[in-house]
Amino acid sequence: MDPEAQVHLVDDEAAVRDALAFLFHSHGLPVRAYASGPELLDAWAAGPLRGCLLLDVRMEPMSGLQLHDELLARGLALPVLFLSGHGDIPMAVEALHKGAFDFIEKPFGDEALVQRVQRALLAEAAQHEARSDEERHALRLASVTEREREVMLRVAAGKLNKVIADELAIAVRTVEVHRARVFSKLGVRSAAELATVLARPRV
Repeated sequence: MDPEAQVHLVDDEAAVRDALAFLFHSHGLPVRAYASGPELLDAWAAGPLRGCLLLDVRMEPMSGLQLHDELLARGLALPVLFLSGHGDIPMAVEALHKGAFDFIEKPFGDEALVQRVQRALLAEAAQHEARSDEERHALRLASVTEREREVMLRVAAGKLNKVIADELAIAVRTVEVHRARVFSKLGVRSAAELATVLARPRV
């Protein structure tokens, strides 16, 4: 588990917060507890959060669903699990339609809750790694110069160095230098591998 990832627990009842924090800590899951939605929003504004959110549905002054809506408006990308003690099925459906990871009805078993939170943390870790990989990919592409890009696209299309040299009116040796630089910057070893890298979807 990524050391930066935490269970961000929001519940306006201190006893519930303490009990859940103890439960997660006892399973080796780092927890950060908040007494209200606005308190979590302050933390959100202070910097990016990692992990998952566990929100009680019925809270004051901001309900879990209202908090979820506000976080979505701010670009929320973390898995969200809701806790509800009221069996409100339409509420659960609404939350899931808006992208909630899970909706857990009280009373719940401790082990079941921990397992669902662990699944959410694993999902977030996979999402974070995918985003990081795409960011590295974008930075590598951004490091390619305009002339290198012209050579790169032709190499990826399977054209020979001599053909590329003729098309760009440059020496074959110059094509070879640009080709080598592109391969080095993108971490590829062949034209086929380069084509595969360039075909990757961008997010």
